[in-house]
Formats: sequence, C-alpha cells, structure tokens
Amino acid sequence: MQLTKAEEQVMQILWQLEEGPVKDIREQFPEPRPARNTVSTIVRILEKKGYVDHKTYGNVHVYYPL
Repeated sequence: MQLTKAEEQVMQILWQLEEGPVKDIREQFPEPRPARNTVSTIVRILEKKGYVDHKTYGNVHVYYPL
C-alpha cells in the first residue's frame, strides 16, 4: 500500500516523536502548517491503513506508529 506525500510526512514526524497528539504532530510541520483538521484526517487514514494506533487519555488521542 502506497502512502501519499502528506501521509509520509506525518509518519516521519511520528517516528521522530515516538507518540503524540495531533497538536504535537502539527507543531512539527514547517510554516505554513496544515490545519489541525487536516492533520487529524491524515492520522485517522493512517490508522485505518494499519500504520498508526492510538491510546486515549480523557478526550485526547495520543497516536503512535506501529
């Protein structure tokens, strides 16, 4: 399964961070940063593809690469 350029960027960031919420992932992008909803959508797509999973703390999802 091929990753899009945006999906690959998110995976590179997650590998560096090891885990983090969408806010932390978004902060690693260079300016101009993508919208929070955009990053959230990409992370959820990666989760459906089996590249990412998450832990839930209250109402915050912390994502990590598989």
